Amino acid sequence: MKKSLFKKVTSLLMATALLAVSLTACKTSNSTSKADDKVYRTVDEIKESGVINIGVFSDKSPFGYVDENGNYAGYDVYFANQIAKDLGVEVNFVSTEAANRIEYLQTGKVDIILANFTVTDERKEEVDFSLPYMNVSLGVVSPSNAVVESLDDLGKNDQVIVISGTTAETYLTKNYPNIKLQKYDSYAAAKTAFENKNGVAWANDNTEVIAFSLENEGYTVGIPSLGDADTIAPAVTKGNESLLNWLNEETVSLAAKNFFHEDYEATLKDTYGEDYEDTLVVESTSLTNN
Repeated sequence: MKKSLFKKVTSLLMATALLAVSLTACKTSNSTSKADDKVYRTVDEIKESGVINIGVFSDKSPFGYVDENGNYAGYDVYFANQIAKDLGVEVNFVSTEAANRIEYLQTGKVDIILANFTVTDERKEEVDFSLPYMNVSLGVVSPSNAVVESLDDLGKNDQVIVISGTTAETYLTKNYPNIKLQKYDSYAAAKTAFENKNGVAWANDNTEVIAFSLENEGYTVGIPSLGDADTIAPAVTKGNESLLNWLNEETVSLAAKNFFHEDYEATLKDTYGEDYEDTLVVESTSLTNN
């Protein structure tokens, strides 16, 4: 009886010990796996899959939008199609808004963001930018019968429309904290609010407010350049050196053929004319000029 009980106790203790070892091993295995996980895909993985996911705007003509045939078009899209062609894969366009561009990269929803993404020091902490392909600064558009030529002239109750997650929001919050901002998540929502006179002016990238004023009668860009001049560049997930290096080499290769001037003439010339071409277009000819 005692021997039988002893055997049962011994067996129970051994089983408990084995279970503890097993659980510890599982924890160690899961921990290692989680640490090794990456949300981004390398160039080889993208090629193997046959598809690259590129985040673009779907409502921001002439840079990224869906045309009357339901196809993506615009300056950024033209570049995206060339990237896919040179990688030898299909492109899957993912519609994005300004506020979720970083999130889409960090969660692996897209491989590249090509959505008028202005390079800033703050954003460099969260994503990796490749070489630029466009110049940009902030601009302010307002109704032609009440043109805003200086933000210092705004009244205490005047409100300026911005899109959340853009450099316009960041710049005004930092440099003009007393100005009341109306924030919208998308270009379309901000445009509608501005047309409905919800604000006295709309601050955005100067390329976009200039395009808006040219396409819509009754509006004037009273401030064509606000703050420092910046550049627009593709962005990849932080740490994805494989895709970043490939993109840099691709951009230099395309620049050698004046690709981005070709892109401008195909997608932006009808909006901006010839006068803005050399001002806006960047042909990055060196891997170190970013």
